[in-house]
Amino acid sequence: MNSLLVSSAETTPFFSSLPKPFSIPLFRSPNLQLVIYRRSFSVAAVQMNSKEAKLWGGRFEDSVTDAVEKFTESISFDKALYKQDIMGSRAHASMLARQGLISDDDKDSILKGLDEIEKQIERGEFVWRTDREDVHMNIEAALTDLIGEPAKKLHTARSRNDQVCTDFRLWCRDAIDAIVLRIKHLQVKLVKLALKNEGLIVPGYTHLQRAQPVLLQHLILAYVEQLERDASRLLDCRARMNFCPLGACALAGTGLPIDRFMTSEALGFTAPMRNSIDAVSDRDFVLEFLSANSITAVHLSRLGEEWVLWASEEFGFLTPSDSVSTGSSIMPQKKNPDPMELVRGKSARVIGDLVSLLVLCKGLPQAYNRDLQEDKEPVFDSVKTIMGMLEVSAEFAENITFNQERIRKALPAGHLDATTLADYLVKKGIPFRTSHDIVGKAVALCVSRNCQLEDMSLEELKNISTTFDKDVSEFLGVENSIKNFSSYGSTGSECVSSQLDYWVTKLDVSEAEG
Repeated sequence: MNSLLVSSAETTPFFSSLPKPFSIPLFRSPNLQLVIYRRSFSVAAVQMNSKEAKLWGGRFEDSVTDAVEKFTESISFDKALYKQDIMGSRAHASMLARQGLISDDDKDSILKGLDEIEKQIERGEFVWRTDREDVHMNIEAALTDLIGEPAKKLHTARSRNDQVCTDFRLWCRDAIDAIVLRIKHLQVKLVKLALKNEGLIVPGYTHLQRAQPVLLQHLILAYVEQLERDASRLLDCRARMNFCPLGACALAGTGLPIDRFMTSEALGFTAPMRNSIDAVSDRDFVLEFLSANSITAVHLSRLGEEWVLWASEEFGFLTPSDSVSTGSSIMPQKKNPDPMELVRGKSARVIGDLVSLLVLCKGLPQAYNRDLQEDKEPVFDSVKTIMGMLEVSAEFAENITFNQERIRKALPAGHLDATTLADYLVKKGIPFRTSHDIVGKAVALCVSRNCQLEDMSLEELKNISTTFDKDVSEFLGVENSIKNFSSYGSTGSECVSSQLDYWVTKLDVSEAEG
């Protein structure tokens, strides 16, 4: 491995932040004139006039034009699959050797070479070349440069079609595992937030109008439930995607005696995919993955919307700490809940990524089409965005305070105990529709007098309905309303306490990191 010494002043402004001078790693290649190593193993290369022959170029007399090469390359983004690509190649080489299609010596050389390439990539020394098109060809060509003839045997009984599908399924599988962990982390933060606010009653809303009183813990746990379904959808998706395309080759399989079950097992798949055409053309797993991400994004956006509203002066129900707030460049008094506004906004990106994939796939004939190269960037973007949304939502949940006094002062407005009062009449034997009408008249009287239901005297209530008795006081006011909720899943204190106990146990909150 050689390197050149170059002054960063001679390079583009992109590199101006690098030390002067800085060392440029070079990967050995006769056609490479100069390589500038850009942070995170991305490179720019200036090619000499003679281009390297393509690994698929046997029948071609002319090289592709520079415009075509630039337009069709995918290495600029699919290098993210390098670890999965090397993993798949290791499994494939081991299978080929066991089936007698390559020698054990060749297998050992391939595995050793792949190990070295992986180390070079992780050290940031590997040169990604656009003339080698994609991650698969870059690694295979580099392997040939490194170990020679044995590397040419690695592509026996496989195609880039089944190779990329295998890599992508492995990458998405890992991404799902990471997202599910982030979901659990946010759930833990929300449960801890609920535990801090025991007994706090807040207005519950429908149509953004005050409806009934609910415990804040109950409202927070609603988001925990939604996130649990999000995790479940992702795990269901993971189970369906966990079938191995490797060995399907271009679309028809192979006449060589390969063992697809061996490679499938080595890569942790449930089994090989049954149909070779489906194996290389299916992108259902991607659509399902991005659909699950989109639903998660919608849930996070709703959480963001609620907290942004509650942080406004009009509500004043919560205050974010300075550590999760931003200010205004012109208005010195402003304290903005920007992270949750961006959570709300970035949900559009995640949904857009799904729509891009749906449109991409909708008109494709069987089997593989080059259009499918466009499936990766939306997936990478969706995963990066949803991971960020989950992380910042957890940070925000950890750094907000609910303004209990402000909430208590705001509670009387809206006659939140009206439905509980109607339930009181039902318990007295009055049909619900009649009870609804009676309480509606009581509310109308309160509106005209600018008072609350609990402010009405028993005599005034009896003037509306003789069914009212002195025990009605036990059903008036938000505290009594909460006490009277008793159905499974309701906002009653005992029920919410039971819900909290369930989540504390399920998420192991006492053991989870803060």
